[in-house]
Amino acid sequence: MKGSPIKKIGVLICHCGKNIAGTLDIPELIRGAAALPDVAFAGDYKYMCSQPGQELLKEKIKEFGLNSVVVAACTPNLHEPTFRKAAAEAGLNPYCVEMANIREQCAWVHQNNGHSATEKALQIIAMMVKKVAQNSPLFEASIPIVKRALIIGGGIAGMQAALDIADAGYEAILVEREPSIGGHMAQLSETFPTLDCAQCILTPKMVSIGSHPRIRLLAYSEVRGLEGYVGNFKVKIERKSSGVDWDKCTGCGICMEKCPTKVPGEFDRGLGKRKAIYTPFPQAVPNKPVIDKANCLYYKKGVCRICEKNCEARAINFQQEPQIIEEDVGAIVVATGYDLYSTENLGEYGAGEIPDVIDSLAFERLLSASGPTSGEVRRPSDGKIPKSVVFIHCAGSRDPEKHKPYCSRICCMYSTKQALLYKHAVHGGQPYLFYIDIRSGGKNYEEFVERAQSEGVIYTRGKVGRVYQEGDKVIVQGVDTLLGKPMKIEADMVVLAMAMQPQLTTPELRRILKITTDIHGFWTEAHPKMNPLGTTTRGIYLAGCGQAPRDIPDTVSQASGAAGKVIGLFSQNELPLDPMTVYVEEDLCAGCGLCVAACSYEARSLDPQKRIVLVNAALCQGCGACMIACPNGATIHKNFSRKQILNMVDVLT
Repeated sequence: MKGSPIKKIGVLICHCGKNIAGTLDIPELIRGAAALPDVAFAGDYKYMCSQPGQELLKEKIKEFGLNSVVVAACTPNLHEPTFRKAAAEAGLNPYCVEMANIREQCAWVHQNNGHSATEKALQIIAMMVKKVAQNSPLFEASIPIVKRALIIGGGIAGMQAALDIADAGYEAILVEREPSIGGHMAQLSETFPTLDCAQCILTPKMVSIGSHPRIRLLAYSEVRGLEGYVGNFKVKIERKSSGVDWDKCTGCGICMEKCPTKVPGEFDRGLGKRKAIYTPFPQAVPNKPVIDKANCLYYKKGVCRICEKNCEARAINFQQEPQIIEEDVGAIVVATGYDLYSTENLGEYGAGEIPDVIDSLAFERLLSASGPTSGEVRRPSDGKIPKSVVFIHCAGSRDPEKHKPYCSRICCMYSTKQALLYKHAVHGGQPYLFYIDIRSGGKNYEEFVERAQSEGVIYTRGKVGRVYQEGDKVIVQGVDTLLGKPMKIEADMVVLAMAMQPQLTTPELRRILKITTDIHGFWTEAHPKMNPLGTTTRGIYLAGCGQAPRDIPDTVSQASGAAGKVIGLFSQNELPLDPMTVYVEEDLCAGCGLCVAACSYEARSLDPQKRIVLVNAALCQGCGACMIACPNGATIHKNFSRKQILNMVDVLT
């Protein structure tokens, strides 16, 4: 176009050690790039992402007066911010820098055909040169930040994140859907490999959560709605009706003592009883009861009200309604945890039919001093002490044909721990472990397995084929795959190391938060290497087993990492926005609204008076779905327009 500034484009090609240079002909790429229109310089360096490589980039920008740059290297997900920052330091607008992916999209997939791969790499570079020639300088806007965080989930991950954020001087709102924080860790007896008391580790953190001046704990609550964007989220939280006014309740426990109704307790995995008005466990935080409306005689039949009659604080409120709370927060940590795959899915193991076949969390409650048997291991069927217990690993895990294809990661270790604790608790007791592989990848984990073997825990490599009842024994049939021999054990109990799976509430929360999950339902991180704590929505971070199965040390580490992301965000007074978003050409917009429906981030709205679409740049993620939906071409992605795309295609024709 007449009057347009002369384009002076630089091309810098990375060897990436041998990742690229081992397949592609770098000198040939330099010659080909230098011959492209508007290219003023073409060169190379062994590692462009290194400090010398970045200095070379800055040097060439200044030396040749470059106004656009293409770095031919790896995926932009890895180092595009690196090169844009270096370009900005040299005085070039960072959005006039593009990356040509000649590693993942070329060198790595064509290692046996260097000549053709080099030709393809040159085409990729040529396309990016064509694109960057029409890039415009973009400038970041900024928005204020609400320096308050929302943490969803009150297990060890959520608690650690909340404490780290609050200790850094920022407000934190911790939402837990159960009546108490603590999560599954509160159900454990001891933790591997140190055999520390789980409650001794956990309880001080729970108390700190309940008393911290900068943490607002909303137990027995769930997130019901979310609007806004990073730094400025508006969240709706439902405080469920507990039937008890917690502001009046003193936690004396008389209501629970007097309640006549007993039902199987969820915390004890059905092995113990609780009342219809209850706290989940003695160390609960908050230590305030809730009424189980499904089993309360008043809610069922309109009779009883004994708890109300005995409550001196007048805290019982049968007419209590759920309450909606609205809060403004700047960042969110999702720490929703896991559920165990139901034993009912493994009929071949007698689960659900044989009372002495239980899952691993139920066995934890038998081992726990606060459990239904006060720490004595007794069979659920008759209360007898079992003299032999079989632990079956990978119950529902690593089974792509019937159940879950993935490894639940911690089962080998907690089964070893349970077998060792059982052997310590029952004199003469014999534990057997059936495993596929022992996966003990952690500090001192291998030594812990060796300790268990040295103390008489019997490991059998093989898959159990069948579990059935014969008299008062539970028969376990399998094959020792190392020896090639069938195995048959007459056990008193069987413990299934059930697969870990995401919380059953995850699909609804996914809809509310508008973040993604993988095919198994675990939260998906923004990038597995470069941003494992982030999500597809900026300002929402992940922690704990909601993302993938992990042990307590890894969970705590990830929670502190997510908290660090939040603290880093809150350390800024204003938040810069990525300008790589879309805008609408009003003259072309027909106001049809198709793009509004296509936007997953609710970044677009229809002005009913002007009949044009408006874009909220703070919500826009630049995904491009609206461009595809727009029949008139009125939606234009900054630096990724239809014209640029078509020009890139022309390079190949």
